[in-house]
Amino acid sequence: MDQPTTTAGELASAPQHPPIRLLFPALLLVMLLAALDQTIVSTALPTIVGELGGLNNLSWVVTAYLLTSTIVVPLYGKFGDLFGRKIVLQAAIVLFLVGSALCGIAQNMTQLILLRALQGLGGGGLLVVTMAAIADVIPPAERGRFQGVFGGVFGLATVIGPLLGGFLVEHLSWRWIFYINLPLGIVALAVIGAVFKPHTAHIKHTIDYMGAAFLAGALTCIILFTSQGGTILPWSSPQLWFTLVMGLVCIGGFIYEEQRAAEPIMPLELFRQRTFLLSSLIGFIIGVSLFGSVTFIPLYLQVVKGSTPSEAGMQMLPMMGGLLVMSVITGRVISKIGKYRMFPIGGTFLVCVAMTLLARLQISTPIHVMYLYMGILGLGLGMVMQVLILAVQNTVEFKHMGVATSGATLFRSIGGSVGVAAFGAVFSNGLAARLQTLIPPDTELPHALGPAAIHQLPTALRDDYLQAFAGALHTVYLSAACVVVLAFALAWLLKDHPLRKH
Repeated sequence: MDQPTTTAGELASAPQHPPIRLLFPALLLVMLLAALDQTIVSTALPTIVGELGGLNNLSWVVTAYLLTSTIVVPLYGKFGDLFGRKIVLQAAIVLFLVGSALCGIAQNMTQLILLRALQGLGGGGLLVVTMAAIADVIPPAERGRFQGVFGGVFGLATVIGPLLGGFLVEHLSWRWIFYINLPLGIVALAVIGAVFKPHTAHIKHTIDYMGAAFLAGALTCIILFTSQGGTILPWSSPQLWFTLVMGLVCIGGFIYEEQRAAEPIMPLELFRQRTFLLSSLIGFIIGVSLFGSVTFIPLYLQVVKGSTPSEAGMQMLPMMGGLLVMSVITGRVISKIGKYRMFPIGGTFLVCVAMTLLARLQISTPIHVMYLYMGILGLGLGMVMQVLILAVQNTVEFKHMGVATSGATLFRSIGGSVGVAAFGAVFSNGLAARLQTLIPPDTELPHALGPAAIHQLPTALRDDYLQAFAGALHTVYLSAACVVVLAFALAWLLKDHPLRKH
């Protein structure tokens, strides 16, 4: 990793800023900690389901974390200003570590989902506070390079996550995917305690608790609706539609509250700003794509291809490597040429192509062909994710810098939460419908269908199950491709704005 050059060095020597050469690695470590836990679970999901049962609730192990981390993102931005970024960041790490330790001792799927939600309450603070800290000390003209490295670390975590998750599941236990956070988190706490010297002047804020409550209610109801429809509850269920109505009421309440609040979580005037609105919408769709694909690809590799958890982690390398390399390259190119619009256009196009190709996967598809598809997906995601944050920070007023950064991150996280829940429902519905067609009604399948149990089924039954499984994934990726077409169309509406020098 290159050392920051002259401009960063000058910033480092400025007495009013934390020393960048020490602060930057500390923030990277926190970013690694937060990003690692979004992906380390993916290769372990089939094993967790095999031990704890609950295939229908599989996506909630990911969704619970994403949902709670999404809800608290806007609050952490305000808390950082009110109490100081250092103490808020340390509190978020401690909460994250407590959640991780408790996840490791969960005894059933319900406990695990609830404790993942607790872990997310801490995890949501890690990403947003690190990004706000960088925006404090680096001007946008230089920030492309730094954001590129942040994107690279996010990519690195997505590389290490499935690999590390697979290794731990295979050689120790799935519980170690949570315990591994403890030493990393303690190191992050020690480094931040030693080197993070933020501004001491705290800003007095009015916290918009009502806005946060309405936002939490809206997200929870919408995700419950998308994940339960047609799986846990039939589409004709009054309870299901009542949940959706409550979600819409909460959205109305949120908009009303944001108009009245002294310091709204999400100032509605931001949505009149073209770049913020477009970046938020594109980020939402990219969140759907990223978390949807990272959840279901390891499942396909273990169930259909018979990969072990660690092999499935290794087989994710083309996607993660593409994301890592392209994030760093994109950041450097933007800093050099001062333009960024072309990257979201190209990136969303590549993501759409990759999703269409993944929708064509068969049981017999050679693994090297899948590597190609995943590589294209990684390159596309790497061209979009950090660029949207940079575009927002470059165009909003300075007084809205923190809330706009957290807002753009918020929409990507909401996309991830809704995407995993909705794709989980599409997958469960598709699998159940295909099994009904292919497997005789009197056939009993094991309760906990982990990869090992599936491969021990009688040959004819196993072949039918795998066919149904692959078919259900086709629907998931075809749905994702259709959604990404919208992001591609929106990316053309972005405009290049000269990068600020201050």
